[in-house]
Amino acid sequence: MRRVISPAHLRGDIFGGLTAGIIALPLALAFGVASGAGAAAGLYGAMVLGFFAAVFGGTRTQISGPTGPMTVVTASAVVLFHGDFQSVCMVVILAGLMQIGFGLCRVGGFVRFIPYPVISGFMTGIGVIIILLQLGPILGSPGANSPIMAVVNLPAALADISLPSLLLAAATMLIVFKVPPRISLVLPSPLIALVCMTLVAWGFDLPVSTIGEIPMGLPEFNLPSIDLSLWSHIAGTALALALLGTIDSLLTSIVADSLTKERHDSNRELIGQGIGNAVCGLVGGLPGAGATMRTVVNINAGGRTRLSGVVHSLLLLAVILGAGPLASHIPLAVLAGILIKVGVDILDYRLLKIIRQIPREDMAVMLTVFGITVFVDLIAAVAIGVTLAAVMTTWRISRQTRISISGTDSTAELTTLERDIQKASSFRIRVMNINGPFFFGTASQMADKVERLLGTRIVVVNCMQVPFIDISAVFALTEMIERLQATGIKVIIALHEEIHQDMTTLGVVRLVGKNNVCLSHGSALQIALHLLEEEDDNKPLAA
Repeated sequence: MRRVISPAHLRGDIFGGLTAGIIALPLALAFGVASGAGAAAGLYGAMVLGFFAAVFGGTRTQISGPTGPMTVVTASAVVLFHGDFQSVCMVVILAGLMQIGFGLCRVGGFVRFIPYPVISGFMTGIGVIIILLQLGPILGSPGANSPIMAVVNLPAALADISLPSLLLAAATMLIVFKVPPRISLVLPSPLIALVCMTLVAWGFDLPVSTIGEIPMGLPEFNLPSIDLSLWSHIAGTALALALLGTIDSLLTSIVADSLTKERHDSNRELIGQGIGNAVCGLVGGLPGAGATMRTVVNINAGGRTRLSGVVHSLLLLAVILGAGPLASHIPLAVLAGILIKVGVDILDYRLLKIIRQIPREDMAVMLTVFGITVFVDLIAAVAIGVTLAAVMTTWRISRQTRISISGTDSTAELTTLERDIQKASSFRIRVMNINGPFFFGTASQMADKVERLLGTRIVVVNCMQVPFIDISAVFALTEMIERLQATGIKVIIALHEEIHQDMTTLGVVRLVGKNNVCLSHGSALQIALHLLEEEDDNKPLAA
């Protein structure tokens, strides 16, 4: 059904788009400089990605453009390829194509399975990286290429402080942190700081480093040429950028949904982001993702349709066509002060406030991801974090599963029927109770119990309290049955219908015999008692 834009929505979209564009301007310039690609690249990226993601994306109110996490990866790519911007552009193009592929393969829904401690550690790490990288420009020194180098270079920067740069940065941070929200809603604090501090630096002719000349006019399309020997590095960096852009965008989409009470299309959003980033690579723009702060501002200002994202891009286009000479006078210390606010806002205060109360396992995951993000590699941090979280979850679930043998384990709880039958059979019938998930994390417990079953006549394996079973557990169960049968012990299994089909398909039912598989624990015990009585009846009488 085609959606008609009402006059009220039209006004909201125009005002929301203009407001988001005003906020995007100083951030695009700052991110462009911080990435090493230049202020123009930041503007091109914000304009191009903002337009294509708005038109083709799956979140109608989302504003896209360069973000802190994407800028950090792009900066690492600039360093990796030693300033070879052709290779960096190919990384961006390939990352965009990967995101399109993610959307076509419908992997958007899988992002929700990333554990929160991983996201928290990653975002807090990104915030710390942004803050560390701005220490040099704030003090009047050149920016560092990595957080570690920023820390290493700090003593030298402190020994040679540029007072004008420090004062400009301090005044900028005072504005962006202290301007009341009611004013910032009308005139964003980053824009106030950008304009005021640039005028101060220009009016007093302060000796500070500035952005420098920014190209005027529309960007040119260019298919970059690359050195094939660098292809593996390009592909790896592109994958990192694509994964990060995917996570960043879809998390922002979730925020937009919570504000608008709508539901985004994750896979379409990835396709829109991919198209936008691929075009960014073709025009030399900085890649990006859904920007949470700009999206929230757009929605709060009245943005409700894709038009708001288009208006945001048109405003940046106007800046590119006419404001280049003015932007060239912006001091780097001012942009650094604005980025400090961005870094502080990215920190995950929601978890940091309760970090002493969260489970130790979650804290370990969060701190591990944080450390790897800041000091090693962003994508490695996410991969290791997800793996570590999965291991922790497996360990937690395995602790909830208990495999016990009635009559031999002091912790085993016997039912009245179990107690009566075992007593009547002189304990020649034993019951192995499996309570909880039966999977690779708990299957090893079974091997530890087999020795206690040797010497009995019939073993009842009670799986009635098993919610699910995986192939590792099936193999462990099969090995135990074969071992018991080899010593002449009969095995009866009690299981519910949900796992009966799996046991049949995987051959467990055939191994014990169809008649020895029951759908209730009581039936299994009665069959065991009946088989034992048959054995006793068939025993030859003593001479």
